[in-house]
Amino acid sequence: MAKTPELEVAYRATTYRVFLPEGQFDLRVDQPSPQLAEWLAAARAPGFAVITAFNPGGRRLPDDDNLGRQSALECDLLEGNYEPYSAENRPDDAAAPVEESCFVPDITREDALALADDYEQNAILWGGADGIPRLAWTEELE
Repeated sequence: MAKTPELEVAYRATTYRVFLPEGQFDLRVDQPSPQLAEWLAAARAPGFAVITAFNPGGRRLPDDDNLGRQSALECDLLEGNYEPYSAENRPDDAAAPVEESCFVPDITREDALALADDYEQNAILWGGADGIPRLAWTEELE
């Protein structure tokens, strides 16, 4: 998948809403989240990723297809001994679809990118213990 200026603008104009037992956190690219950093410290998680299987390559799919893909992603994460939490990618553009996603603590950037690539995604949101979400592009794997 190719990184384009339009995709980067769209991904930066999105709220990544994470649902954790302690509450929901709204993440934005490159904006620190002290609450997330606190949660990661308490969980002893060195980092995290937000991954979706919805709309591969930016192509809008029917809801049933997206839900099936997302279910398969969640199964892959569980089989990989990860503990995914529910999340949503909520674009600022009201005409764009909200995508289900997974918040995954304790996953390396490389593993998260490889999994996203398996599901034909352009990018993931990832970060370290500092709680600052960043974009990482699957094309970086090549």
